[in-house]
Amino acid sequence: MPSPRAITTLATLGLVTMTAVWGSTFVLIKDVVSRMPVTDFLAARFSVAALAMLALFGRQAWRLGRAQILRGLLLGAIYGTGQLLQTWGLALISPSVSGFATGMYVVFTPILALLLLRERVAGVVWLAVALATTGLALLTLNGFEIGLGVWLTVASAVFYALHIVLLGQWSRPGEAFGLSAVQVVAIAFVCLLATAPHGPTLPPDPGAWFAILYMALIAGAGAMLMQTWAQAHLPAARAAIVMTTEPAFAAAFAVLLGVDVLSWRMLVGGGLILAAMYLVELLPRRKGDPEVPPAEAVHHEV
Repeated sequence: MPSPRAITTLATLGLVTMTAVWGSTFVLIKDVVSRMPVTDFLAARFSVAALAMLALFGRQAWRLGRAQILRGLLLGAIYGTGQLLQTWGLALISPSVSGFATGMYVVFTPILALLLLRERVAGVVWLAVALATTGLALLTLNGFEIGLGVWLTVASAVFYALHIVLLGQWSRPGEAFGLSAVQVVAIAFVCLLATAPHGPTLPPDPGAWFAILYMALIAGAGAMLMQTWAQAHLPAARAAIVMTTEPAFAAAFAVLLGVDVLSWRMLVGGGLILAAMYLVELLPRRKGDPEVPPAEAVHHEV
């Protein structure tokens, strides 16, 4: 049986893989939402993801029991609300500012863990949060103006942080398939509600269908499954710091695809985010550090 340390390493690698997939979607999303309404895009994406998850893991979802199903629905509603707030905010501000404001979940996650769960956060984690935030700013910001779009996006970051905290508390390794399926169903329902009263329109062309299928099955259902499993083994604050690699991957894909040019800001910002990951994941820690519990120990008490 793998050691707890090996399992947490695998969980970290899983989250990194998931954020790499998310980073690969930025160019696709920008293209698709130029040809169809944003809420319709989200509704189509998560409806496809929900149908796939129910077909594959419907039985596991039903076996969760009433309490865990309700938790999954709440988690999905929180995440879906975050998606909508982020998208509405993006319509009012630049993508770079949106990327920074969304990434502020790395700050809100340990704060919410402290306030809601009374979890003591180690000093090294606060240092990593500061490094990750600085890295995000270098990667994404080219000027910053406070307005409605920023506030909507910061609100989405609070919802994402709440999702990370509660998922870390409620996710259990043996229930990852079922719990992720329930969450995706709830996300799809929230996004479908946002298209009322007319309902969602279908993707306009084969290219849009391809993008939606990729983002539904790989970056939607698959990513939620990976996050749900990984957070059964990682404290919420550490998971949030690992997930800040998303804008670094987005920048890397933009450079590789010729959409952007490599700059010193990308290199330094990405380096700071990697340094934050190094602090919380790779450096030796003191015994009894509250941010490094034995695998699963803090997640089975609720």
